[in-house]
Amino acid sequence: MCSAKDWLQSPPSPCNGQRPSRKSKVRVHCLIVRRRYEGTKTEDMEIKNLKLYLENRSILEQNEQLRQKAIRLRQENLALLSEFQKRFKSSQLMTPK
Repeated sequence: MCSAKDWLQSPPSPCNGQRPSRKSKVRVHCLIVRRRYEGTKTEDMEIKNLKLYLENRSILEQNEQLRQKAIRLRQENLALLSEFQKRFKSSQLMTPK
């Protein structure tokens, strides 16, 4: 079993108790810089994603409006065609052959 003394000991330092080398400090620095860059990269991607989402919703709304307009125009077109056919038939019946 572990005693309290074992828990209170500090963790072993890297490289068998030696000070960290310059090479490892550079590696740590590179990792920190990479994490910062990736963080901003992630934020940029989230912003782009949000912009694309909003643009997509706008396009979908416009598409729905155009669809409704097309339905109304088709109904109007069918009504005019029906009226035209009625007048054309009635004028054919009136003219003698």
